[in-house]
Amino acid sequence: MQQESLVEYGSRRAIVTITAILCALLEIVDTTIVNVALNDMKGNLGATLSEIGWVITAYAIGNVIVVPMTSWLSQQFGRRNYFAASVLLFTVCSFLCGNATTMWELILFRFLQGVGGGALLVTSQTIITESWPPEKRGMSQAIYGLGVIIGPTLGPPLGGYIVEHFSWPYIFYINIPIGVIACMLTLQYVRSPKYASKKSASEIDWWGIIFLAMAVGSLQYVLERGQEDDWFNNREILILTITAVLGFYFFIWRELTYKNPIVELRVLKNGNLRIGTILSFIMGFGLYGSTFVVPLYLQNSLGWNAQQAGMIMIPAALMTAFMMPIIGQALQKGAKPQYLAAVGMFLFFVYSLWGRNILTPDTSKEAFFWMLMMRGMAMGMLFIPVSMMSLSTLKGQQIGQGAAFTGMMRQLGGSFGIALITTFMTMGNATHRVDLIKNVSADNVGFQQQLQGMQAKFMAAGMPPNQAQAAAYRMFDGSVMKQAAVLTYMDVFLYIGIMFLVCVPFILMIRSGKEKVSMSEAMH
Repeated sequence: MQQESLVEYGSRRAIVTITAILCALLEIVDTTIVNVALNDMKGNLGATLSEIGWVITAYAIGNVIVVPMTSWLSQQFGRRNYFAASVLLFTVCSFLCGNATTMWELILFRFLQGVGGGALLVTSQTIITESWPPEKRGMSQAIYGLGVIIGPTLGPPLGGYIVEHFSWPYIFYINIPIGVIACMLTLQYVRSPKYASKKSASEIDWWGIIFLAMAVGSLQYVLERGQEDDWFNNREILILTITAVLGFYFFIWRELTYKNPIVELRVLKNGNLRIGTILSFIMGFGLYGSTFVVPLYLQNSLGWNAQQAGMIMIPAALMTAFMMPIIGQALQKGAKPQYLAAVGMFLFFVYSLWGRNILTPDTSKEAFFWMLMMRGMAMGMLFIPVSMMSLSTLKGQQIGQGAAFTGMMRQLGGSFGIALITTFMTMGNATHRVDLIKNVSADNVGFQQQLQGMQAKFMAAGMPPNQAQAAAYRMFDGSVMKQAAVLTYMDVFLYIGIMFLVCVPFILMIRSGKEKVSMSEAMH
């Protein structure tokens, strides 16, 4: 059968797998590597903070638009050709990003880099899945998962190191040699399945492409920029929200009625894939959300630099790398993926609770080590079982379509996570500040004693009484802001943890009876 003919053996399988992982890593590391370089870019290009934010937004929009279309594009042009072209586009745009001299040049090339990158993630998963024999697909997902889970964590320390020791264009130039090697290996070793005949230009679902780009592009913009632009009080955000809703409505209607849809929504009739896409969304929320919030807390509340904040995430990434093959082996030996995923979700809840309990305005570096190791273990236990549950009952072309859905939902989960956390933190800071300020009053004896002590300290240093009192109040205000921020971080950890805990019973409800085919039968 066609699917079996794509299985590779020996060194050829190793080369195909390494090529696919290199490409997945390229794409994912680039999602987070830019975060720590934004300040340098802003200075170099003379941009405002909101303009420089577009460097991240443009990449994410390009990414999310192209991910659902990858399966269809692979059929149109052949998987190998499409994959190689995507690697080439990504590599060329990396060079152009590094050479950009104006803000808008950089944003355009980042968008095009995102279009190239979107294909790398999903297609590499399909290539790896199909090049391994069915009974070893648990291990193949483990190897692929290494790149997907470790990538976002590697971005900040790598970016921090490059910016500290070189200059920001090198965060893009680092992609070029890897991209060139990956492109050559793809053309030499990756094979394409034999698809049904290609569509003529008149049969192509142009309206589907337009509605999808409208919907996903608008939604991504709203998520990335909403907080900064004051959400629905901003006319632009309101218009784009309506555009996103209408875009999704017309897109779904078009795909379900057109005979050659660009995204095969009917594949979602598969119960396992439906649950898998929801779990992928939550996993993306937790993965990108925690990768965003931990360095933010370390830099803003504890005063660490970008490199220090990035480096502390590395042991947890290594823990994930250590767990992945163990989980892959366990699945190969017949362990139930839903049980492993449930344990992973519960461990992520424990990590979140642990994180909530150790946060203070001056937590020591040592306190984070085992907490982050728990995160690494949880992520290692989640990725492969969720991927297996999602894709295990799909056949042939459906594997690529299913991988596209789970990939898109993981990216969207990350965008939702970061947008919601940012909004929640702004609101939380204000709420906690109001609560804490109530204690700063004339009738609070403890506060008055502390204030007088501080005032006396400033006066002893030579300040007149009125200035000393103003300085003491300023110091208290800074202390209140810091405590309000820490209380908000604690809330973020708690709510993310609860979200993962709520998933546990739902995962356990997934049946592995007649309707679920074992992995060894799944791709025949």
